[in-house]
Amino acid sequence: MSTVRDRPAHVVVVGAGMVAHRFVESLLSRSDGSWRVTVVGEEGRHPYDRVGLTSFFSGSTADELTLERSVLDDPRVRFLSGDPVTRIDRSARRVTTRTGTSVGYDQLVLATGSYAARLAVEGFGLEGCFVYRTLDDVERLRAFVERRAEQLARPLTGTVVGGGLLGLEAAGALQGLRVASTVIQASDRLMSAQLDLPAGDALRRLIESRGIGVRTGAITTRLDPDRTGQVTGLEFRDGTYARTDVVVFTVGVRPRDELARASGLDVDPRGGVLIDAACRTSDERIFAIGEVANFGGQCVGLVAPGYAMAEVVASRLLGGDATFPGYDLSAKLKLSGVDVASFGDAFATTPGALDVVYSDPVAGLYKKLVLSDDAKTLLGGVLVGDASAYGALRPLVGGALGGDPAAYLLPEGGLAAPSGDLDDDALVCSCNSVTAGAIRHAVRDEGCADVADVKRCTKAGAACGSCVMTVKKIVGAELAATGAVMSSALCEHFDLSRRQLFDAVRVSGLTTFSAVIERFGSGRGCDICKPTLAGILATLVRGHILDGENATLQDTNDHVMANLQKDGSYSVVPRIPGGEITPDGLLSIGAVARDFGLYTKITGGQRIDLFGARIEQLPEIWRRLVDAGFESGHAYGKALRTVKSCVGSTWCRYGVQDSVGMAVRLELRYRGLRSPHKLKLGVSGCARECAEARGKDVGVIATESGWNMYVGGNGGFAPRHAVLLAEGLDDDALIRTIDRFLMYYIFTADRLQRTAPWLEELEGGVDGLRAVVLDDSLGLCADLDAAMARHIGSYEDEWRATLEDPDRLRRFASFVNAPTMPDPSLAYAAERGQPRPATAQDRADGHVVIAGTTLEVRR
Repeated sequence: MSTVRDRPAHVVVVGAGMVAHRFVESLLSRSDGSWRVTVVGEEGRHPYDRVGLTSFFSGSTADELTLERSVLDDPRVRFLSGDPVTRIDRSARRVTTRTGTSVGYDQLVLATGSYAARLAVEGFGLEGCFVYRTLDDVERLRAFVERRAEQLARPLTGTVVGGGLLGLEAAGALQGLRVASTVIQASDRLMSAQLDLPAGDALRRLIESRGIGVRTGAITTRLDPDRTGQVTGLEFRDGTYARTDVVVFTVGVRPRDELARASGLDVDPRGGVLIDAACRTSDERIFAIGEVANFGGQCVGLVAPGYAMAEVVASRLLGGDATFPGYDLSAKLKLSGVDVASFGDAFATTPGALDVVYSDPVAGLYKKLVLSDDAKTLLGGVLVGDASAYGALRPLVGGALGGDPAAYLLPEGGLAAPSGDLDDDALVCSCNSVTAGAIRHAVRDEGCADVADVKRCTKAGAACGSCVMTVKKIVGAELAATGAVMSSALCEHFDLSRRQLFDAVRVSGLTTFSAVIERFGSGRGCDICKPTLAGILATLVRGHILDGENATLQDTNDHVMANLQKDGSYSVVPRIPGGEITPDGLLSIGAVARDFGLYTKITGGQRIDLFGARIEQLPEIWRRLVDAGFESGHAYGKALRTVKSCVGSTWCRYGVQDSVGMAVRLELRYRGLRSPHKLKLGVSGCARECAEARGKDVGVIATESGWNMYVGGNGGFAPRHAVLLAEGLDDDALIRTIDRFLMYYIFTADRLQRTAPWLEELEGGVDGLRAVVLDDSLGLCADLDAAMARHIGSYEDEWRATLEDPDRLRRFASFVNAPTMPDPSLAYAAERGQPRPATAQDRADGHVVIAGTTLEVRR
């Protein structure tokens, strides 16, 4: 339609959610001033990220969830919040709000979204019943849980009714509030709209392994109150009953079409404003986008189709002829620790479709690709337990897979996935409808030099983020084709790489994150740059990681100096240098494990791991271990983990050097050494290599003429053998060379880069490394030696220091009001004579009970 007129045309947008925000952003970014906009929102808030709502329970604030404010702050936009439209006068082309404000329009866009469906069950309105839809909903939920837990002086139990995508996120949110939760699903499997039965079964095992109960095939019929009107339990159609303190309903959404109905627009009998491919309603001046719109008989509660509709309407208002292609129902679960994705024709409804399936129930994996009958075209797929291939696979839907399907399904280390380029029309970012061609155009013609630039320019990766790695690959390839190099910026807050930032901090002498970001960065930081700076400052400034401002920078594990486990408990790993331990030491560890009901295991690095500790138990556990002579093993940190050894010449008839003595010496020297990634060393007493030293970051193998030193070995997802750096070293030369190697790696490696890929990218490879640390080709050896000396001279055991500081100890509590409260979500059952995390069935059978700080197992 033409937009040439004496005054700017006026479009009124009813609704102020994510889709409305996207429409306004798209229209204004492409308009030459021919449109002005009024946005009328019901909530008294600026539009916010509803997709990321669950992050509210892991520390995100309402401000951090708020979408880009500059869009509605634009002078061409009038934003009316907290004053919903109550009437549309189509003949006069005016809308009226609840307060009586009347606004005329040339074009009207309905983006009223949807509301959380309510079950027709008795007791739905009891205190303690919630839906999970808006920021107000989750704020009320959190406030209730905190208040109710204080009233009852115990942690709460919760029930989520509805086992779809949102229900699982809600269960994770409850668990984040330390509410032991159970998901109730009416159908035979979780996420039944996206997953087939085998995938649903695999997902159920993963969810239960996190300590979240699952009950399928259950229909809720009644909620029971106590005498004060608080919900206390649920009754089911089969006559069974479950006690609960809080209920969250996630049983779907319904389109907010009441305004459209009242104004006489055509509405589907099952809900939703009917639209055509131009997103136009039965009134040519009114469009509908997002969850309120019904296209082809469907209303879909996903943000990606809403964004696509928003782009279509913006194009139409600017004279274009864009059309809505239909719904992309791809979905990826955003629950920490559970990887699930579904895309394309996941249920293989296409005639002649073939399934290629990889299943490993032990590892919790189920992967399925759906192919055309000639096995060449990818139609869809399901990924449970490992959705790392989602970003690469989803853009290929409808096109040639380009290789053996097994390459995408087998665990890493199997077949190599095809690396062919995506066609220009392949959809890379479904949330924002960005193709591979659009990304290439942004790099080639718009001057975008990195992923952040492309994200700002095209919005690729700006919503759920699952496509970011694919975007990065396309950007890198396109830059390489033009002879340019992709930016190595650490994140959006620092233009410097980790190596450059390390040098900047070292030269400037700055000691806090706020000082560093003020001088070298911008903004407030993120979960990329904060822990990176924490590691840099730990190396250069030293000091306790929980002191002052730097305590807020740490990752989850470092924050409480323990490894978080999948059931919400923590593991404790005392240092045992070289695997050498006295009988008294063994007895002390055994007594701690027995008294606190912990699962014990000898690790591959010759230490003893104690699993199942609650956060409030950690100080007392460590007090006893410290009193017995143990110190932190730093299993929680990006630091030295272990130095593995065989028994060497002391006991072994083949040993030619004292491998245990050297391993102890190395571990005590490098304990607490923070680095870009974890470090593991190994010392073998002879060429038989019983300590598997060549699989370590530093491997030392004894020979009759001295020590051979290997570097750059890694386990994990991409195993590498270490390569020989030096031969025939005596003790002092070996230690000096390891000192320099480790510090050079810490000085120069990228964020979260293991020594193996670092060495592969190092100029000159192992020969270049040899020149630096042995021949001092860069003149750095004195700096490297001095840095290691500072580390050794300033080392202190982090847990011993924490136990001596009441301020640091305050962070080790489940609840502020109940620092020693047992957490019933951390329940255990016996297996092979030791406790293991309890499943939902264990709970139902009454096999577990936690009493105080002692575990009792009932059979």
